[in-house]
Amino acid sequence: MKILSAFLALVLVGGDVVPGSPASAQTSGEAVSTFHNPILPSGADPWVTYQDGFYYYMNSTGNNLTIWKTRNVADLSTAEKKVVWTPPASGPYSKELWAPELHRIQSKWYIYFAADAGDNDTHRIWAVENPASDPLQGTWTFKGKVADRSDKWAIDASVFENGDKLYMVWSGWAGDSNGVQSIYLAQMKNPWTIAGDRVRISTPEYPWEKVGDLDPQNRIIDMPHVDVNEGPEILKHSKNIFVVYSASGCWTNYYELGMVTASASSNLMDSASWKKSPHPVFREDPEASAFGTGHNSFFQSPDGKTDWILYHANAKPNQGCEDFRAPRAQPFTWNSDGTPNFGKPLPLGQAIPRP
Repeated sequence: MKILSAFLALVLVGGDVVPGSPASAQTSGEAVSTFHNPILPSGADPWVTYQDGFYYYMNSTGNNLTIWKTRNVADLSTAEKKVVWTPPASGPYSKELWAPELHRIQSKWYIYFAADAGDNDTHRIWAVENPASDPLQGTWTFKGKVADRSDKWAIDASVFENGDKLYMVWSGWAGDSNGVQSIYLAQMKNPWTIAGDRVRISTPEYPWEKVGDLDPQNRIIDMPHVDVNEGPEILKHSKNIFVVYSASGCWTNYYELGMVTASASSNLMDSASWKKSPHPVFREDPEASAFGTGHNSFFQSPDGKTDWILYHANAKPNQGCEDFRAPRAQPFTWNSDGTPNFGKPLPLGQAIPRP
C-alpha cells in the first residue's frame, strides 16, 4: 500500500516555476518568509523530528533508510540527505521498507520501519540504532524485529514516552490474513523490545474508515474488502494523548485522518481508556487539490510557538498509493476543549508563512 520510488523532477515552464513545486517558495514579489506545498516532489509517509537546532526528516523510499537534515522544514528540497542504512538483498527485512521513523531515546537514535521478504503477508517492524549525536554520522546497528508475543503482521510503528514508560503503537492484523487493519499499543521493555501483550485501541467502525474495495477510478475491484486503520501518530496536549491515524485504503481518494484520545493519567493499556472521534479530523479537499490526505506526523516551529501537521497527499484524484504522493506542511490550532483543529488542506498555490 505504500509502494514508493523516486519520482518527478521540478517542472519548469517558460523559465517560471510551476506553482506547487518545492522550488516555488519564492517567486517575483513574494517575501522570503513564505513557501508553497508540496515541500518535496514526492514522498509518502513523511516523518520529522527536531533535535539541537535541526529537523531530521524521513519518508518511505521502499529500498533504504534515508535521512534529510535541515534547519527549516520548508527547505527540504535543498537539504542535506544521506542513505544511512540499506537492507540485505534477501531475507525477512529486505523488501518494501515502509514508513520509517527516527526517534531519539535514551541518548541514542532509533529508526523503526516496516519491511518484508517480498510478500506483504510477512511485513513486520524492525529497528536500527545509532549512538551518535547526529544521525547522519556514526554507525547504524541492526537491532532486529520488534514484535509482541503474537508476532502478527505489523506496519507503521511509532514510539512515545508517557511518564516513565515507553510505548509502541502500530497497525496490524488480528490474525494471519488481511481484511481489517487495526491500531495496537504495547509497552516496551527497552527501545527494541516489546514487553507483554498488545492491546487494540482502534479498529474501523465508521463508514469513512471502511472505504477499501475501490480502485483509483472508483470502480469495484475483484479483491477482498479491506477496512483500514494505519499510520498512527502521537500528539500530546495539556493532559491528553491523541493517536491520529489514517483511515480507509490509500488506493482510494478517501484516505483521511481519524483520532482516538486518552488521558495521560489513565491506564493506556486499557482499551476502554481510548475514545474515538466519530468523524474524520482531516480529509481530502478537491478545491485544494488534496486527495488521499494521510499518514501524517507533527512538529513545532523552532521557537515552539506554532504547531504543524506534516502529511502526504495526491494533487489529482484517482492517483492511489503510487509515487504521486508528496509531503505537505501547514500550521494547526487547538479547540477550546483541548482537541486539535487541523482545518482543511491548504491549496497548493497558497503562500504559507515558513515554520
